[in-house]
Amino acid sequence: MTNQAAPARAGLLPAVAAGLTVVLWASAFVSIRSAGDSYSPGALALGRLLSGSVVLGLLCVVRREGLPPRSAWRGIGMSGVLWFGFYMVVLNWGEQQVDAGTAALVVNVGPLLIALLGARLLGDPMPPRLLAGMAVSFAGAVTVGLSMAGGGGSSVLGVVLCLLAAVAYAAGVVSQKPALARASALQATTYGCLVGAVACLPFAGQLVHEAADAPVSATLNMVYLGVFPTALAFTTWAYALARTTASRMGATTYAVPALVVLMAWLVLGEVPGLVTLAGGVLCLAGVAVSRSRARTHAPRTVAAAGEPRSEQVP
Repeated sequence: MTNQAAPARAGLLPAVAAGLTVVLWASAFVSIRSAGDSYSPGALALGRLLSGSVVLGLLCVVRREGLPPRSAWRGIGMSGVLWFGFYMVVLNWGEQQVDAGTAALVVNVGPLLIALLGARLLGDPMPPRLLAGMAVSFAGAVTVGLSMAGGGGSSVLGVVLCLLAAVAYAAGVVSQKPALARASALQATTYGCLVGAVACLPFAGQLVHEAADAPVSATLNMVYLGVFPTALAFTTWAYALARTTASRMGATTYAVPALVVLMAWLVLGEVPGLVTLAGGVLCLAGVAVSRSRARTHAPRTVAAAGEPRSEQVP
């Protein structure tokens, strides 16, 4: 019983970590929308990264995590600049230029780019179930995006910024994956966050000036972004990514638009339409398909000419 339970638990923990990541990242969209009224994109990104760095640094001290090995620094540095730094700035900026539906639609190009880059650079396999699940989820993301994009608030600049965020997100994930073979999830997240914070230091003056005038609620949203969607969620993401392919993890984030719709409904009172709900269901269904595994059949022994032999069950 113990020998059977250990592999099951080992397979369950990454799935739980990925699920927690998706929920917290979805909540970030609500917090960004709230804090974005008082903080500019760069200042919000820097404040978020500084908050996350403090929490992650304390965790490293408590757990006595040392520096990552030298061989991991290239991936950590690239993911820190691209994903923790550049991605957060342009996403914050993009969400000020376009409606939520358009942002969700454009940013969700990211998992497709992760799959393509992962296959090309990391040799990730592309099983039919993963491709089918990504197709279903992308159709759901398109449905959610189009159903929520009726306000006419889109701009060419906003679409370009969200597309740049998707590219940075994909490149950051693919850069981080090799580093996780050499560094722990906590190390990769902590030092990636620190690199991102350093990259955003030119916005320090804006952060100080805006924090003096911002309401407490906006500042608390910024701190929440740093502690939960950054420090906690990026660590659980790295933990799960170290135990699966970049393509499969990228497909998991297709659940984010569906959860954003639900959270906006519960927290902001934005009641989604039937088409939006249908798109959210498609997103979740595609994630379920992409993370499922083909059934494997145990070999059975059949007799042939008096000799036992092994035969695969069809």
